[in-house]
Amino acid sequence: MKFPGFKILDRYIVKKFLGTYFFAISLIILIVVIFDAAEKMDDFIEYKASLNDIVFSYYLNFIPFFVNQFSALFTFIAVIFFTSKMAYQTEIIAILAGGVSFQRMLWPYFLSATVITALSLYLNLFVIPVSNQHIQDFEMQFTRKARRSATYDQHIFRQITPGTFVYIRGFNGKTGTASYFALETYDNGALVASLEAGGRVRFDSTSTRWTAPNYIRRTFDESNQEHFEKLEHLDTIINLTSQELGNIENLVKTMDYYELKQFVRQQRIKGSDMINVIEVEKYSRWAYPMASFVLTLMGVSLSSRKVRGGTGLHIGVGIALCFTYILFMKFAEEFAKGEVLPPALSVWSPNIIFAVIAVYL
Repeated sequence: MKFPGFKILDRYIVKKFLGTYFFAISLIILIVVIFDAAEKMDDFIEYKASLNDIVFSYYLNFIPFFVNQFSALFTFIAVIFFTSKMAYQTEIIAILAGGVSFQRMLWPYFLSATVITALSLYLNLFVIPVSNQHIQDFEMQFTRKARRSATYDQHIFRQITPGTFVYIRGFNGKTGTASYFALETYDNGALVASLEAGGRVRFDSTSTRWTAPNYIRRTFDESNQEHFEKLEHLDTIINLTSQELGNIENLVKTMDYYELKQFVRQQRIKGSDMINVIEVEKYSRWAYPMASFVLTLMGVSLSSRKVRGGTGLHIGVGIALCFTYILFMKFAEEFAKGEVLPPALSVWSPNIIFAVIAVYL
């Protein structure tokens, strides 16, 4: 495939595209940071957050997250804004009348979209997971809402191997203690053995060892007869790390691409019932940045004609379509988490459907 040379027209469109994109997203980031700081200022003062922590630990990590979160939206707005202006000033007509085909005119648009997609992918796969960890740590230390919310669920259910489940109640991450611990084994849906401990149950995160002064062991024989034993000094190791005790959705957001792939493999071996949630996060990190190409094509197609109503009409229709896309993507993610559709199909379906619409336009 032979790529066209980089000409004056290409430089003009790339400059307009990237210039409008970065200006718009910088402006909105500045506004959001100001409003966020105003909202959290009381917390910062109450918990004595230093200026260094606020700027470098929080907002420096907050900005990449926000840029990526709204990258596709601002790509679409940028395309709509400057292309509509070009159409209104009859520049598009002049370009096409000069012998440049519509497909050739799209080349600098897609070149610009490639730059934005590459930036978004890099942020999504490697930068934002680290930033999310810093943000969570900062909020737990310096914001009232995060400090009051539980880091761990009150009731934790996990599958550690196929057919073996653990239930933990009242786990405290700081002390490594729980009020109740149960390990149950099932065969063909029937409970065949269980181990239960209450009161002072302790967890060693280094050795993944659970200990308790007393515990109860129940087993069932072939005739379904229950055997009950009350024993002392529980000391057992299970295949469950301290990370997995926390909220899985928050946990996977702090993993880079390679850590996430490893975690998916680990949870698949365990037969985890959270595998769909984890895979949605994995596929979303690729699908969302790729939306820049779809929305760029749709934006050019919508705004390249001079219509009554001008730029305002183009931007209005464009934003409506873009928010429809974002809403559709959120619904698709929930379908995947609820096991209505396979995660890959659910996450990529908005891109596929809107790509068809964009090509038609």
